[in-house]
Amino acid sequence: MKEAMFFERLEKKEVRCHLCAHNCLIQDGKRGICAVRENTDGALFSLVYGKVITAHVDPIEKKPLFHMLPSSSSFSIAAVGCNFRCMHCQNYEISQYPRERKFEVPGQEMSPDDIVELAVKQRCESISYTYTEPTIFFEFAYDCARLAHKKGIRNVFVSNGYTGPEAVKTIAPYLTANNIDLKGSDKFYRETCGARLKPVQETIALMRGLGVWVEVTTLIIPGHNDSDEDLSAIARFIHSVDPAIPWHISRFHPTYKLMDAPVTSLEILRKARKIGHAEGLKFVYEGNVPGEDGENTYCPACRELLIKRVGFRIAHNSIKDGKCNKCGNMIEGIWK
Repeated sequence: MKEAMFFERLEKKEVRCHLCAHNCLIQDGKRGICAVRENTDGALFSLVYGKVITAHVDPIEKKPLFHMLPSSSSFSIAAVGCNFRCMHCQNYEISQYPRERKFEVPGQEMSPDDIVELAVKQRCESISYTYTEPTIFFEFAYDCARLAHKKGIRNVFVSNGYTGPEAVKTIAPYLTANNIDLKGSDKFYRETCGARLKPVQETIALMRGLGVWVEVTTLIIPGHNDSDEDLSAIARFIHSVDPAIPWHISRFHPTYKLMDAPVTSLEILRKARKIGHAEGLKFVYEGNVPGEDGENTYCPACRELLIKRVGFRIAHNSIKDGKCNKCGNMIEGIWK
């Protein structure tokens, strides 16, 4: 175990965790909502430091990040646990593992040096903290990110956005990008995820304000968060932070505890894309629908096709020095 960051000691050996927006009050011998931070004799410890449950080399487009080093590879790692309880979690086997099984936290023992060395060996330009919520293994991600930063390797969070403000300010100098889920209304967060909307919005704004490149993803679930009102509210909020933030609207497939909702139709995805553009967003992408035109990047000024995507593969990229090759318009993002 490693002593946690961002907690305060209270009376009767209780602690208050400030790592995420839950701000859990944890009694001695108990764990927080994430199930991987434990109060031991009045001090808080991370149970997942250096315990890597999965590690893969992914295309950066899989995160999804469409405006960061297209075609590059990202060394992607995770630990078990999550501070959300999403009924539709696609990685519930590892995100909900400590909550569903009350025994020792699993994972392969690895050091930050191991992670960075593997990223270099695999010729990855970035390390992604992903699959589960990176906030819950923050201490390990932070140590890895600082070391990677020194080596010239970028760092990426793929997050639910419930990170506490002090943790955001601590990790931001070492993060290049963060794809943050913006899942729906506050009602959707309360009923489906066990969380609230406002802290997520605050994290998106804070990350972007601190210079981290942000892209936003919404998994659209028919009958849950696909109304015109819901989608317009999400798009308006993104626009209020930065109209250049790419919005990924992604197709849902039934999973975990939400098996009764249908697969998202192309009509719903296309409607959401139109809403995003109508609200003034420069870049709106359809996800989980390979071959759709909505995967491609167009210049918002002249509508020139700049990046053509086929799944996670880049078939064409004409962005040069961050500019449209036709009209010279700047295309926001992190480009080679």
